[in-house]
Amino acid sequence: MLRHLRATNFSILSDVELALGAGMNVLTGETGAGKSLIVEAVNLLRGGRASADIPRAGTDEAVVEAVVDVPDDLRARVASVLEGAGLPVGDQVLVRRIITRGGRGRCYVNGALTTAARLGELGALLVDLAGQHQHQGLVDPARHLEILDAFGEARGEAAAMQAAWDELRRGDEALAELGGDEREREARLDYVRYQLDELDAAALSPGEDAELELERARLASVDQLQRAARSGEHLLYGGEPAARDLVASAASELERAVRVDPSLEPIARQLAEIETLIDDAADRLRGYADKLESDPDRLASVDDRLALVRRLARKHGGDLAKVLAHAEVLRAELAALSGRDAKLAEVQAMRAAAERAASAAATALTRRRGKAARELEKQVGAALAELGMSVARLSVAIEPRPIGPTGSDRVELLLAANKGEDARPLAKIASGGELSRIMLAMKLALRRADEVATYVFDEVDAGIGGATAQVVGAQIRAVADQRQVLCVTHLPQIAAFADHHFHVAKTEVAGRTETHVQKLTGTARKDELARMLGGHATARAKAHAAELLADARRTAAR
Repeated sequence: MLRHLRATNFSILSDVELALGAGMNVLTGETGAGKSLIVEAVNLLRGGRASADIPRAGTDEAVVEAVVDVPDDLRARVASVLEGAGLPVGDQVLVRRIITRGGRGRCYVNGALTTAARLGELGALLVDLAGQHQHQGLVDPARHLEILDAFGEARGEAAAMQAAWDELRRGDEALAELGGDEREREARLDYVRYQLDELDAAALSPGEDAELELERARLASVDQLQRAARSGEHLLYGGEPAARDLVASAASELERAVRVDPSLEPIARQLAEIETLIDDAADRLRGYADKLESDPDRLASVDDRLALVRRLARKHGGDLAKVLAHAEVLRAELAALSGRDAKLAEVQAMRAAAERAASAAATALTRRRGKAARELEKQVGAALAELGMSVARLSVAIEPRPIGPTGSDRVELLLAANKGEDARPLAKIASGGELSRIMLAMKLALRRADEVATYVFDEVDAGIGGATAQVVGAQIRAVADQRQVLCVTHLPQIAAFADHHFHVAKTEVAGRTETHVQKLTGTARKDELARMLGGHATARAKAHAAELLADARRTAAR
C-alpha cells in the first residue's frame, strides 16, 4: 500500500507530506485547496504524463516521492517487473520522480534511474486511479476480457491457454520449415547428392594436399637431388682429400698429443665420433642416391591428384579443410532432406496434439468465463441497485472468435441504463455519473481479484448525494477491506467511513499561496464533517456529523 507520499515545489504544494494508513484514506477540503494536485502527484508516481509548468514559481523542478509496501499477493508480480527492468527488488518500492521546468524529468525506483514507461508498468500494479475522467479501462472493450478473467480468478486456465497456444505456434513454425515447394525440395536433394557423390568419389583425406605438394617437388627434382647426394657422399668419403681422411689425420695427431697432455682427451674422443658420423652420413647419401630414379608416370598422377584437390577447394571454400567440413554439412542436409517425410509425420502429430490441447484449454476458459460473467452481472447489479440504478442492467457479452492466445472468446461489457432498453456498449450509453457508479460497482466486485495495491478514487461521488452518497461510502469502505483506498470527496456521508481523514487547506504565507495537509481525529474530524454538511460547524451540524460517524461505524461493522 501507499505508505508515505511527499510532494515538493509541486505547484502550490511547496512541501506536503502524507503518512497514509491501511484501509480507507479520505482527503477533504474546499475546492481549489490542492486535493486534485495530490492526486496528480500520485498519478505521476504511477507513470502518468508530467506537465512542464508543474514546478512551483521560482523553482526549477518539482519532486514527488513515495514509499509503497508491496502486499504479499502482489510481491511476485512486482518483483518480476522490477527484475525485468533491471531494478533492485525489496519488500518496499521507493519511487522518486523529478519534473523540471523545461519538460524533461527523471524517474527513480529503489534508488535506480529508470524510464517513465517502466515506471508506468510498475505503477499499474501499485496504484489504480479512478475518477470522473479515468474510465478508459472500463469503456475499452479490449480490456473487458482481462477484467472478466480477473474477477473469475481464471489465471490457471489463462496460463494453460497461453502455453497451449505457444505450443501450437511452435508446431506451425516447424511445419513451415518443413514445407515449401516439393519440386524445389527434390531439386535441392538432387543437387546435394551430386555434390556429395563428387566429394565421396574424390576420397579426400586431411593433410593430403601438403603430402602431395611435397611428393611432387621430390619427383620433379630427381636429377638435382641425386647430384646433391652424390656430391655430398664424394666430399665426405670418396674425394681427394675426403673429409673423413682429414678428420682421421687430425684424430691421429691428437692421440699422440694426449700422451703428453691428457686434457686433450675430450677433443680426441669428439674427432673419433665425427669419423663415425661421417661414415654414416656418407652411407646414407649413397643409399639415397641409388634409390632415386625418375618416375614420369607417378609425377603425372600426383599432378592430376593435386589438380583435383585444388579444383574442389576453389569450389567449396578455399582449402582442403573447408572442403571436408562442407562435405559434413552436405551429409547433414541430405539426412534432413531424406528424413523429411518421417519428420513431417512427427511434427504433424505434435501439432495435432497441441491443437487438441489448445481447443480443450479454450473450452475450459470459455466455461470459466461464462460462470464468472453470470456472477459478475449479479454482483454488479446488486451494487448498482444500492447506488440508485436499480433498473440498470450490466451484461457480459461473450462471443466466439477464432482461437488465439487468450482463448476463443470476445468479451464486452454492455449496459442497459433504463428499463426496456437494449444493452449497449458502455462507451456509447453511459454518462459520466453512471460510469462513476458502474466503475465503483466493478471495483467492489473485483476488489479480491484485482492486481493492484492501492485504489485512488478522485471525486467519483460527482452528481450524487443523500442516501446514495452513504451507499457509495459504504461500498468504497467495502473495497478498502481488501485494498488500501485513497478517496477525494466533497460528501460527508463518504468521508465518515474513512479510517484516516486528511484535511487539505490553502493558506497564504509571505505573500504566496501554499497547501497544507492535516490529519484529523476526534473533535477536529467531527468539525470538518460538520463544515461539509452546512458550511459552518454549528451545534446541529456537529450532532449530524456525530450521527454520520456512528452510522458509518455500524455499517462497516456488519
